[in-house]
Amino acid sequence: MPVLEVLSEGAVRSIFSYSLEAEKMSAQLEKGVGLGAAVAVFLGLAVTTDGLAAQANVSSRGTVTTVTVPAVAAQAASSADFVNVRAMPLPSPGLAAPGLFDGDIAPQGAAVPGFSRGSLGNGQTAPVKLPPAASLIEADDAQDMAADGFERQEYGMASHPYTTMRVDLVGNNESKAAPYRAAGQLLFKDGSVSYMCSASLIKRGVIVTAAHCVAAYGQKRFYSNWQFIPARYDSTAPYGTWAAASATILTSYYNGTDSCYAPGVVCQNDVAVIRLVPQSKAFPGTKTGWFGYGWDGYGFTPDNLALINQLGYPASHDSGKRMQRTDSHGFVSATYSNNTVWGGRQTGGSSGGPEVVNLGILPTLSSEAPIGYEGSANIVVGVTSWGYTNNMVKQQGASPFTSTNIVPLVAAACAGQTTACN
Repeated sequence: MPVLEVLSEGAVRSIFSYSLEAEKMSAQLEKGVGLGAAVAVFLGLAVTTDGLAAQANVSSRGTVTTVTVPAVAAQAASSADFVNVRAMPLPSPGLAAPGLFDGDIAPQGAAVPGFSRGSLGNGQTAPVKLPPAASLIEADDAQDMAADGFERQEYGMASHPYTTMRVDLVGNNESKAAPYRAAGQLLFKDGSVSYMCSASLIKRGVIVTAAHCVAAYGQKRFYSNWQFIPARYDSTAPYGTWAAASATILTSYYNGTDSCYAPGVVCQNDVAVIRLVPQSKAFPGTKTGWFGYGWDGYGFTPDNLALINQLGYPASHDSGKRMQRTDSHGFVSATYSNNTVWGGRQTGGSSGGPEVVNLGILPTLSSEAPIGYEGSANIVVGVTSWGYTNNMVKQQGASPFTSTNIVPLVAAACAGQTTACN
């Protein structure tokens, strides 16, 4: 694809994107607009003086920053647009693709891995019909796809093997079954524009997603009107739709001081949690269940390798209306801010989807086949943060869950919220 030029401390880095947007951004830079605003223009986000100012209902405490969402009734008039939603562009690094055998694997840290268990839920559905959605692939995207091929190429220039396929089998809606149903689609607004990401439940009433699906990096500006659709399947929301009560990210992401390979891209803490609004005093996790989550290397070998199962709703696959699954080996890249890197072809819209280790339902094991190390089932260890929009690379990555991001984020979301977090 054509190349977008992004300035970083006077140097020019290359990031794959669309030439039209590159021209817009170059014009902004020539006019002296700050880097944060120029990046926002590239992402198609509204940039106003008011948008860059401090927002109401935002508070920082310790290392985390939270926006509290007004009552559902107050935001009903500006709820997420289910019809004209756009896929949130997948942030892309400008460095050559890291390879497994390039000596880039980071050594494992000294921290002891930890985890919190999940639940499978009771599986009772309460379907809600969604409005027919316009195609999530916009015209420019479709032309680029036609020009660049989008062939079924199950490894790319990075020589990173993977498979990316629908979760749902022929004749079976597997995505509404455990454990997949804990993942779903996330819609939200930036100004008047609706965007789409992915997310997953990690508590009865708390979801985890990417910070770039919650706030504009370094602009001290949250998005709004998040709507979570567990196990979305075409125009059906089998477990309903759920609004946000609050969204929390690390303050370092909010104010732009996070450690990143490039400004706002390939960061150590592109992670966010959203607490949901209960319906009839209940949360979706009672029915869908929720994933566990692990930190500080849970599920990775001493060589920092893991089998990654990625779930998400990329716009390039089934128009973003059906859940996709990617299976690939992942490694921790020293070059890329210690992010986890795996092979895959999910695109915009997959941001925030869970990276799971030990995905599935455990069988009954005999004494001859015991579970190995760190074998708890369905543990999220990161969320999709970035990827190459160049179709030939086919790699994605995630900020790792650590005791300094996911742990305080969940603690902040769950403070005084027993029912949502038990």
